[in-house]
Amino acid sequence: MQHPSPSTPLAPTPDYRTQPRAFLRALFDAAVRDAQPLHGMRAWLPAPPKGRTVVLGAGKAGGAMAQALEALWPADAPLSGLVVTRYGHVPPRAPGLAQRIEVVEAAHPVPDAAGLDAAQRILALTQGLTEDDLVLCLISGGGSALLTLPCDGLTLDDKQRINRALLDSGAHIGEMNCVRKHLSQIKGGRLAAACAPARVVTLTISDVPGDDPSVIASGPTVPDASTCADALEILGRYGIDVPPAVHAALQAGALETPKPGDARFAGHAVHLIATPWSALQAAADMARAAGLAVHVLSDEIEGESREVGKVHAALARAVARRGQPFAAPCVVLSGGETTVTVRPRAPGVARGRGGRAGEFCLGLAQGLQGQANVWALAADTDGIDGSEDNAGAFVGPDTLARAAAAGLRVDDHLARNDAWGFFAGLDDLLTTGPTHTNVNDFRVLLIL
Repeated sequence: MQHPSPSTPLAPTPDYRTQPRAFLRALFDAAVRDAQPLHGMRAWLPAPPKGRTVVLGAGKAGGAMAQALEALWPADAPLSGLVVTRYGHVPPRAPGLAQRIEVVEAAHPVPDAAGLDAAQRILALTQGLTEDDLVLCLISGGGSALLTLPCDGLTLDDKQRINRALLDSGAHIGEMNCVRKHLSQIKGGRLAAACAPARVVTLTISDVPGDDPSVIASGPTVPDASTCADALEILGRYGIDVPPAVHAALQAGALETPKPGDARFAGHAVHLIATPWSALQAAADMARAAGLAVHVLSDEIEGESREVGKVHAALARAVARRGQPFAAPCVVLSGGETTVTVRPRAPGVARGRGGRAGEFCLGLAQGLQGQANVWALAADTDGIDGSEDNAGAFVGPDTLARAAAAGLRVDDHLARNDAWGFFAGLDDLLTTGPTHTNVNDFRVLLIL
């Protein structure tokens, strides 16, 4: 998916009255455009150091961040390093842009051997750094799975199993990353600690509620306040097993992460170059320019996706039917990171397909009950909803009627977590391809 640079003239915004779906897509594109690395990186770049500049990074936006840095870093200043991103997420290189940073690809959301190799190579690049050197760390969402280096006693197979269990459990991102940090040799501040005595500057794109750098990609360059005991409690609460030796190491505190106040982090800096809030504001600005009132609920909404969808539906119905708490016409925006708890399947029933955005849309459609004059779009700003090929899905006043005509029932698809199948059957999927950034959930309601 190609997005225009700030200097490229934009196409006219579709008329929301006659092209509601195209209008919602334009708002999504505005949010994604705002979150592009080149848009926000320039202001936070430090001056080249006396020694070397080494670039280390991981995340779904890693390829785009590396290219943005190559474009902005002085051509006569040394620059080298290694960044890992998701398969298929390296953007086309701009003509004439020299490659100075190696970019490799690995699996997400479940790590693979390529991610393990990349993490080992990245950690190896920290060896021999001096006080004269600068490490620029490019961190974005997805980095936790891509930067996988299991602790002693844990195999890659173990890490994959635990990661799948966490993804299916309904645990929120902070809980998942607490576990990941304590089962890793590189997350939870360990990467930055390994760079000592070099100065580390982290440029990060936030995909988490609250924009906490210690949560983004499991905070490989940020001190970690969580503990081994916290990780054990989370594993126990969700019924996730780890090998006995690892369980014992967690109990003994032997897998503790570097904590705030650790001298190895002195002089380090972390800069947010793109955030969910900024992306929502870009969409809000476009909607206001079209003459609509805009209400941004929050960029930190969490919870079970289908239930969050039902709450948004209740709000939209109140606006459409009673003009409360907002007057129509208006746009309602929200972001954050919801979760999907994978339901048990009956024998012989295939696993459903889809992600958070699609399941939100199922709950929304169910809650709207065919409400007139309400259109919606929910999508993941990285262009991939879960592990499927779509970014999200559209909902309109006729969604349930068309579904009934096609023999599709919302309840059936919710029961097997199959949002993709439902919206694919209606041709209501939003498919963008990788957007080369990631500020997480984007949701918009258009109420006329």
